[in-house]
Amino acid sequence: MDIRQITPDYAVSPQIDPADIPTIAAAGFTTIICNRPNAEVPPSHQSAVMAEAAHNAGLTFVEIPVTHQGLNMQMIDAQKQAINDSTGPVLAYCASGTRSSIVWSLASAGTMPTDDIIAATAGAGYDLGGMRPQIDALAVAG
Repeated sequence: MDIRQITPDYAVSPQIDPADIPTIAAAGFTTIICNRPNAEVPPSHQSAVMAEAAHNAGLTFVEIPVTHQGLNMQMIDAQKQAINDSTGPVLAYCASGTRSSIVWSLASAGTMPTDDIIAATAGAGYDLGGMRPQIDALAVAG
């Protein structure tokens, strides 16, 4: 498991395993957001299996499947809502952590400076500098 902190209350990870979820709970996370569509994973890692494991560990599980081609404002708003509704730190996962970083960055537009958003994701190993125009546009539209 490769958990990468973006902020003190939000981290991302590549695909997690159901067996990882008790460790995630023990690390203090209270919410898991699945940004990976079921079409990308085997039955053993589909959202229903992951949700059951999360609930068994006392965690909230939110499914927001994101594809690079299909990322839209509904997904961004849902991610922001799931983060805001969480009672503690959030772990979001996808295939590599990139989509979970992107959707967080877009959801954070207007709530923190773009430079800070880009620095936070870069510090976790995700170079989203090329997204500056989209983040800035959302901040202005905000």
